[in-house]
Parts: sequence; C-alpha cells; structure tokens
Amino acid sequence: MKSLNPPTISFDIPRRIKDLHNNKLLLWILLLPLSLLLFLSLSSPFLSHFKSLLLLSSPPPQPPFPTKNSNLNNNTTLLPKEDLHKKKIGVCLVGGARRFELSGPSIIQRVLRIYPNADLFLHSPLDDKSYKLGLLKDAPRIASVRIFEPKKIPETESRLRVLSAQNSPNGIQGLLQYFQLVEGCLTMIQDYQTRNNFNYDWIIRTRVDGYWSNPLRPENFIRGQYVVPPGSSYWGLNDRFGLGDLNTSIVALSRLSLITQLDQAGLRNLNSESSFKAQLTTQNVSYITKPLPFCIVTDRKYDYPPSRYGVPVAAMSSPGPLNGAKCRACNPVCTGPCVGPIMNGLLKGWSWTQWANGSVQLCDAHSDWEQGWENIFDKFAGPKLAKARKRTLALKMGQCVNDFEKMRNRTAHWAAPSSESICGLGLDL
Repeated sequence: MKSLNPPTISFDIPRRIKDLHNNKLLLWILLLPLSLLLFLSLSSPFLSHFKSLLLLSSPPPQPPFPTKNSNLNNNTTLLPKEDLHKKKIGVCLVGGARRFELSGPSIIQRVLRIYPNADLFLHSPLDDKSYKLGLLKDAPRIASVRIFEPKKIPETESRLRVLSAQNSPNGIQGLLQYFQLVEGCLTMIQDYQTRNNFNYDWIIRTRVDGYWSNPLRPENFIRGQYVVPPGSSYWGLNDRFGLGDLNTSIVALSRLSLITQLDQAGLRNLNSESSFKAQLTTQNVSYITKPLPFCIVTDRKYDYPPSRYGVPVAAMSSPGPLNGAKCRACNPVCTGPCVGPIMNGLLKGWSWTQWANGSVQLCDAHSDWEQGWENIFDKFAGPKLAKARKRTLALKMGQCVNDFEKMRNRTAHWAAPSSESICGLGLDL
C-alpha cells in the first residue's frame, strides 16, 4: 500500500540547481518551436502556403453525383503525333456532297494528310451533287466507299417515342436518315476490320460539309475520353464531330441501334444532340469537349441578328476555332465588339458557341449567299483550295468519270452506281 506520508524535502542544493537547469532547458526546447509556429501562423503568406500544402495532401473534392463529362484525369493520356503514326486510324466521312468543292479539299489537306496512315470510309447519299465527291481521288488512303440511293427508314413505335421532330428540317425521318448515315459508316468499318483481321485504334467521325480551317491536332486523341466540340449543343452534345478509340466509337456511332435502349430507359422527345448525349451516358462512355477548327457549310437561311433560340452563322474566314458552327463565305457584318452582345443573347445550352478573343465573325444569312462569295472564299482559303473549287466549277463529264475511276481503283471496297451515273446526275452531258 502506498504511503500517505508527505515526501521528504531534500536540501541537496547543488543537485536541485542542476535539476532546475535541466527542467528549464527542456521547457525551452518545448516552447521554442511552438512559439515559432504561433508567430508564423499569424503571417498571411505562411498561412496561405500552409493551407495550400494541406490541400495538396488531401484528396480533391468529389462532385455530388457522377458525371460522364469528365476532365482529363489519371486514366486519360494524350498521344504524341509520332505515336499516332503507328496506330490504325479510320476516318468516317458522312453526309451529302452539297458544297463539297469548298469543304472536301480542306478535309483532305487538314485531316487526311495530317494522318496519312488513316483509312477513309465514305458513306454518302446519291444526289445531283455527288459528282463533287470525285475530289477524294486525292485522299492518301481509301478503304471503302458507299454511295447509295436513300430509302425511307421505318418509323417504329420506339423511335417515335424517343425522338422529336421539332427543329428537324425533315422531321423524324430526317433524324433517322442522318443516324443511318453515321451507323452505316460504322458497319463499313467493322466489315473492313473483319475482312482484314485487325481492329482500328482510333476512329474519327466527321461530316462531308465540314470546312476545316486548320489541321486536326494530335492533342485531340485522348485515351479514355470521347472527344466532341463545345457549343451548338441544343440541350445535348454537339454531334458534328467525334473522335475516340474503337470501343467508345462503337457506342457513339450506333445512332439507330441504341434507340431501343433509350426507349427502355424511358427517354422521350430527344433531338439529335440530346439523343447523342443519352447514348454516351447510358452506356457509361465518358466524353470531353475540345475546341476544333471546323464549321458546317450551310445554304440554309437564318434570321439576323439571331434571337435567343436563333442560329448564328459564322464567316468561314473567322479566326476560329468555330467548333462546328454553321458558316458560309461572306463579308462579315459583325466583328470585334459587335459579336459579344449578339452571342451573349443566345441561349447557352442551345445554339451558342464560343466566341471570345475575336474567334467568331458573323454573316447576315437571312438570304442567299452574296454575290462575289467565290472571290471571298478564294482569298481566305488559299491557292490550293481555290484551285480545287475552280476545277469543280469547270468540270466536264469525261473528267468527272475519270476522277471516279481513279478513286474506285484506289479503293479496297466500292459500293456505288457507275461513274457515268454519278457524274451524269449533276453535270450536263
């Protein structure tokens, strides 16, 4: 049992002094760093730095709900250009020829020749402008061509439930025709892979009516993400271009096949852009928006200035990137400080596109293309593209047939009417 007697006080003075000295030394050792820390914590620069260190050592805050529109993360990798030259790339080119004499040479020069190892797949409906597709005889590599006579696509109950005819120039049938163009190109790619016993690493999907003002850069090839342009989203995702690996591209290009799954998910009244976004999100495909230097050449007329739900039409000569916005060759009527108020008046989730830093100049597109647009185009497009435009304008039947025969002889798989039929539909015999 412990003694309750008080402790005996020692009068050994030298020893007490020594103990006191040791205790004071220990106390100073403890107090000095604490004092220093207190002093520094009162200094705002140190406090900010200390907070930064804490933030760096902590995990980043998580969003309140999962999102597929993710930024670059540890699972995404940018590919250098030299690596891309070793990869198998398929270029899916879809749509009607329209003003292909303007857009086609830019696609060859700024997409196909940038990646000369890429195989071209053309899927296009036959019409009186199809003769212009002969320009593709100059493409580096042509894997497959299908030029077909359009037929009505069945409007099934599920398609009528999921899709909306609103704001589609040709109603739901127009959407289905576009979806078939895209998915048909995927079928061409898959057939080519099967015949040749390999798989593509990357698939680029772009439009026949897309004018490219600058090259498609390697930084747009991102593992783990499907790349689309920003803006022109119409409550969904801009569907005028897409780039991804094989797996993500299969989902993105399956525009018709996945309607049944969207129907089963209870999705209703979707336009092209919102159904495109639904395809990716319901199939757990991550996407990212990246600025891209192309626009969609249009003959359609749009009110100017555009209203809240209107469509801005950019001058093709705009510095860009135009991210797939509608465009035409014009003398712009609105540049610099004029652009901001108009673009800010547009609904952000509808036809709005990025316009900062003078990237966009606007046309007045309420009527037909202005007189002299050819000279305007030739001036900003450069001599090579101007030469292709002039050659197409002066094209004769014999030259056109010869172009298609050269193109057919360079193509691994050809499914199209005769060269005479294609050329005769649009040229005077």
